[in-house]
Amino acid sequence: MRILLVIAIIFCFSCREQKRYENDNLTEHQKQVNNFFKDASVSPLKAKDLKNFQGLDFFQFDSKFVVKAKIEETPMSLPFKMKTTTDTPADFRKFGHLFFTIDNKEFMLSVYENLEYRDLEGYENYVFLPFLDKTNGDETYGGGRYLDLYLNDNDSTIVDFNKAYNPQCVYDENFSCPLVPRENYINVRIMAGVKNFVKN
Repeated sequence: MRILLVIAIIFCFSCREQKRYENDNLTEHQKQVNNFFKDASVSPLKAKDLKNFQGLDFFQFDSKFVVKAKIEETPMSLPFKMKTTTDTPADFRKFGHLFFTIDNKEFMLSVYENLEYRDLEGYENYVFLPFLDKTNGDETYGGGRYLDLYLNDNDSTIVDFNKAYNPQCVYDENFSCPLVPRENYINVRIMAGVKNFVKN
């Protein structure tokens, strides 16, 4: 009877994990992210984690975290070396500041231009948004998360925190990931995007 009980528990757990990957409640973006991670040719996962991969854990989509942000550029800012998780710094320039509200509270985050991508086709309007929030170290990775933004020629943009993702070094410490500047901490729980990754 004990053996049957253990088998039943394992079976139920396996079903639950499988459903997490195939969950119909996932957005199309979340499904695309899972498909990317499942593809061994591009996945940042280590082989042992990829073997047992059943899908990333996401917060449920929440439109509250899709915000319109005002952009204030900082055209005179100089290039600088952003610290990373390795001994190799990354070349960035502060592009400007984003101003937005969540739950009637005002916030500001800095966005950065990755100088390595500046001359690449398709990245002309790309800026990098790393951020820290009150979920870090609990539901989400303690070092913060990232967003990629593509800006139009106007003074505002839409920031969708539901697309927030982890640095690649969360999945493999051999990656070199920019450390989120402390100025980009916002005192609110951004319960959107990907959650922390539990390695096998």
